[in-house]
Amino acid sequence: MNKIIKSSIAFLSLFLAISCQEDDKSFGDLSAPTNLTVDVVIQGQDNTNPYGDGSGIVTFTSTADNAISYKYIFSDGSSQNAPSGILEKRFTQTGTNQYTVTIIASGRGGVTTNTTINIEVRSDFTDAEAIQFLTGGSQKNWYWSASEPGHLGVGPNNSDATQNYYGFYYQAAPWEKAASSESSCLYENVLKFSLDGNILKYELDNGGQTFFNAAFQSVAGGSAGYDFCYNYDTSGVKTVSLSPSESVVVANGVPNQTRGTMMNFSDNGFMGYYIGQSSYEILSITENRMVVRAVMGGNPALAWYHTFTTIQPVQDPITDYTNLVWSDEFNVDGAPNSANWGYDLGAGGWGNAESQYYTNSASNAVVQGGNLKITAKAESFSGSNYTSARLKSENKFEFAYGKVEVRAKLPSGGGTWPAIWMLGENYATNTWPACGEIDIMEHKGNIPNVIHATLHYPGNSGGNGRTNTTTITGASTQFHVYKTIWSPTSIKFYVDDVLFHSIANNNSLPFNSNFFIILNVAMGGTFGGAIDPAFTQSSMEVDYVRVYQ
Repeated sequence: MNKIIKSSIAFLSLFLAISCQEDDKSFGDLSAPTNLTVDVVIQGQDNTNPYGDGSGIVTFTSTADNAISYKYIFSDGSSQNAPSGILEKRFTQTGTNQYTVTIIASGRGGVTTNTTINIEVRSDFTDAEAIQFLTGGSQKNWYWSASEPGHLGVGPNNSDATQNYYGFYYQAAPWEKAASSESSCLYENVLKFSLDGNILKYELDNGGQTFFNAAFQSVAGGSAGYDFCYNYDTSGVKTVSLSPSESVVVANGVPNQTRGTMMNFSDNGFMGYYIGQSSYEILSITENRMVVRAVMGGNPALAWYHTFTTIQPVQDPITDYTNLVWSDEFNVDGAPNSANWGYDLGAGGWGNAESQYYTNSASNAVVQGGNLKITAKAESFSGSNYTSARLKSENKFEFAYGKVEVRAKLPSGGGTWPAIWMLGENYATNTWPACGEIDIMEHKGNIPNVIHATLHYPGNSGGNGRTNTTTITGASTQFHVYKTIWSPTSIKFYVDDVLFHSIANNNSLPFNSNFFIILNVAMGGTFGGAIDPAFTQSSMEVDYVRVYQ
C-alpha cells in the first residue's frame, strides 16, 4: 500500500488591520483559512521502496476550512494552482532527492494561510542527451523551422497508427504564416533553453505578440474568431521537467516515431503557438533540429506538431531554380565523361586520416547500365589497404548559385563514407576552410540511413561544421534524390524533396563564388570510423547529376 504522509498544522488567529474598522461586505467573511492539512501520496511507496517506484509521481491533497483555492510552490522554482487542492506532480531529478513544497490556501478577499513540508522522492527517468541537445550544455536558442514544409501541423490523437504521429490533417507550407500580419508573429519566436546547475530552464521571447489558436483567444482578451496574433506577455523564466511519454505514439511501438520524452513547462509555459498546453512530447531531436507533439488543451482529439531549428531561417525570395544548365545522365558505358569529370589521385584523405587510395582505374569508377559506379575495394595498392575513386568537375564545370540534384544509391558496410559535395574553386589560393565547402550528402556505413548535410567555413570547420541529419529508409538499397538549393540568401538541403537543413547565406560567408562538384567514396577516417574487417567492396551508384540555374 502507498504510504500516506499527513501534515496537519494548527494556526493562530490572523488579525486583519482594516483602517476603516468595518468589514467590506462585498467580500463577506475575510477570515483566513484554518486547519490546513496536506496529504502526500508517493506513487509505489512501500517498505521496499520508501521513496516510491521511481516514477517520481506524487499526489498532493490539501484541505482547509474557509479555503476557496490552493497553490503549490516547489523548491525547483515552479508553481501550480490547484483550485480543488488536489495536484499530481512528477519530480524528475534523477535519483532520490528532497524537495521543499509550500502550500498556500486562499480565502475570500485574498487572505491566505500557508505551510511548508519536505518530501523525499526517487526518479529513475533521465534523458541527458535531450538536455544536451536542448541547451548545448549551457544555453541555446531555437526558432520555428519556417522554411520547412510541415513546421506547424495538426493531426488526430487516436489509436490509428497510420495517422497519429504526424500532421495528418494539416501541414503548413514553408513561410505560410508570414503571408499575413495576423499570423506572422509566430516566426518572431525565440525559444531559449538553458541549464541552471542541473535544472532545465526555458524562456520564450515572442516580441510581445503571441499567435493564439482561436479556441483560446479569450486568454488574450481577443475576439477575432480565428487564429490571430495578440499582444501577450510571455516574459519570465520557466522550469522544464522531463518525464516518460505515455502517448498514443509510444503505444504504436514503431521505432523512431518518438523519442518518448515529455517536456513539462512550469507556470503555463508554452512553445510559441498558444494551444492551451504546457506539455510537449519530443518526437525527435538533434543538435539543431527538434520536432515536438502536443495534445491540444480542451480538445484531446487533436495533436499539434511543431518543428524547430537552432539555425534561424531567412525567407528567401528565390524558392527554386528551373533552367537545366549542366548534367551528366551516365548513359554511355565506359569511363566517366572526361568533358565533365577529372580525378583526385592519392592516399590519406587530405587530413581526414582515410584508409583508401584514390585511383582512376575502371575497377573503381565506371559508367555501366545507366549509372556511374564508384566502388571502394579492400585491396592493397601503393601502401593503402583499400582503393576507391574521387571524381570532380573542377576546371570543367564551376558555378555560383543554383539547384543541384543527384540521384544515388549509397554503398553499405562499416567504414564506408560516400559523399556528394562541392568545394570553392579558389581553394588553392584561399586555403580550406576559407574557400568554403558544401556537403550535400554524407553517409556513415556504421550508422546506416542517417544522411548528413554540412557547411564548412572559418569558425565552422571539421567537427564544428553547420550540420544536420535526417533518417531515411533504404539508403543503400534504393535510389534517393539528394538536393541543395543555393542562393545569395540561403542554402537548403533536401532528400527526396523533403527539406531537413538550411542556413542563411550572406556576403560574410564564402558561399558567393564559384564551386565545383565532387563525388567520392572514402573508407574509415575521422568521419567514416572503424572499417568492418569483413568488408570486401561496395559501390555508390549515381543515376544522374543535374544543375539548374
